[in-house]
Amino acid sequence: MTDAFVLGAGLGTRLRPLTDELPKPLVPIFGKPLISFGFDHLINAGVQRLIVNTHRLPGKFGQVFPDPVYRGHRITFVHEPVLLGTGGGLRNAERHFESESVIVYSGDILTDFDLAPLLEEHARTGNAVTLALRQTEFAPSINLHSNRVEKIGDGAEYDFANVSVWTRKAIEWIPAGKPMSFIPVLQQAIADGRAIGGVVVNDGNWFNIGSASQYLAVHGKVARENWRPAYLDKAERWPEMVGAGASVDPGTTLSGFYSIGTACRVEAGASVTDSVLWPGARIAAESTLRNCVVRSGKIAEGTLENAVV
Repeated sequence: MTDAFVLGAGLGTRLRPLTDELPKPLVPIFGKPLISFGFDHLINAGVQRLIVNTHRLPGKFGQVFPDPVYRGHRITFVHEPVLLGTGGGLRNAERHFESESVIVYSGDILTDFDLAPLLEEHARTGNAVTLALRQTEFAPSINLHSNRVEKIGDGAEYDFANVSVWTRKAIEWIPAGKPMSFIPVLQQAIADGRAIGGVVVNDGNWFNIGSASQYLAVHGKVARENWRPAYLDKAERWPEMVGAGASVDPGTTLSGFYSIGTACRVEAGASVTDSVLWPGARIAAESTLRNCVVRSGKIAEGTLENAVV
């Protein structure tokens, strides 16, 4: 399983206004693009090729990954002028896959659960599709018995953890050129008696960031618990509290957790608490920020609390 398809084409509607000018997979977590955690996770599991679909603001991906290479692994971006959904996007990217089975990974989650049990179960059983399942804060929708998915719908025990493994044959079940989720395809496959497996992965952390408050909460957890996924490159400096080229006046008060992006400017007398400043943000003199996110190129001034600038 040397190929991974990373879903990067979502609209990021729940996370607005953070995603007004940036695709959700690119929002920074202590200075590191969200999708790059998925890349690291996959590379650590043996993936060699990264295929990413895009739709909204595709040029932003090119700005973040200009080569496009990540840790020596080439990224193939597949643009969708019309949003195709999880199923349609997977089928549309099928021509780029080389391995017999493909890991499908959501580009807007942050997790460090162990991928090995999922990959081993898929290889051992010969499943057509194997889903990573978990107990999350969302309503459960999947019933599992003896590692076989029996039902996808209400009244279940587990939630889909947004990571799965598909054989090339199973990908061909998805109609070509049709915008759709892959959930109805899986439901039909279960009804037809095809081998759809599941593995419970309740280890580690799993975050689906759907609001500004959840976005800040992730930063708080990283800071409080010194959390750093084991799969990150040991040479990578993360978490980055103050980015390169940031200017922070000596008279600034920094408390709680804070992430000050590259080329930010924090002026004299400012106070920043439990807040995230994206690259190029500016905090005016004598301003007070608490539980705030200041986006790139924006200026925050005055007293702000629970605000997105």
